[in-house]
Amino acid sequence: MTPTPFSSCTLLRKDFSSREELIDYVRALSPQAEGDASYAALGGATQARAALSAADPALYGRTRNYHDGKVTRLSPYITHGIIDLNTVRNDALQKTGPPEQAYKFIQELGWRDFWHRVARQHPEWLWSDIEPYKTGWQPADYADHLPADIAGATTGVAAIDGFIRQLFETGYLHNHARMYVASYVVHFRRVKWQAGAAWFLQHLLDGDAPSNNFSWQWIASTFAAKPYVFNLENVAKYFAGAVDTRPGNNRAIDAEYPALAALLFPHLPPQAP
Repeated sequence: MTPTPFSSCTLLRKDFSSREELIDYVRALSPQAEGDASYAALGGATQARAALSAADPALYGRTRNYHDGKVTRLSPYITHGIIDLNTVRNDALQKTGPPEQAYKFIQELGWRDFWHRVARQHPEWLWSDIEPYKTGWQPADYADHLPADIAGATTGVAAIDGFIRQLFETGYLHNHARMYVASYVVHFRRVKWQAGAAWFLQHLLDGDAPSNNFSWQWIASTFAAKPYVFNLENVAKYFAGAVDTRPGNNRAIDAEYPALAALLFPHLPPQAP
């Protein structure tokens, strides 16, 4: 198919006989795009309303950290302006009895709003360290580019590779899994958070620079009091059955927290057992 010339004045087609025809059209508009993936997630106001209707704010608050928890999958619709935070919050309050039942759900909406307000006030912070690393390492100690094995989901850490493949195949990753992958990239592999943040934005359907980048900074400790670190026990608690959590296939993350801290941050004072 010959690529369709595209400019800011081009009126895009909206009528397609099938999803496959739409995908071919989008590929023709972006011949320079890498990869050949088309995701199963559907866009549009109808799908957004269905996702909002299915949201359970109280259950979300109790189960959101688990891979099979009651997460909403609303983030792509929010990112692309199909639904707004105010509508989501009001829906949550209408669905719950005491407002406290929706507290955690609304708190996460508040974080998203906060990140955007910070970005508007300090746009230079989106890609720059806000604070020094609290890891005992200097910025020059971190690699500028993502290693090929991370980009290819071949790190040899089975759980991490599983999460990365999910990202590639679906354009989505559970928020808790995003934290694990970011921590692995920055702390276990000592790669600058900017490289990881840019990589996520290339693949996430809900990719949103303020939420994404400031969350990476929180993990890295350049916008937090300490680095975020995880271990295999934590992954197994929340994601057993979703990814491979067998110790023999995850040796790099299979340790108690004091031992991991000593390995990852040797310049910091030892953690108390």
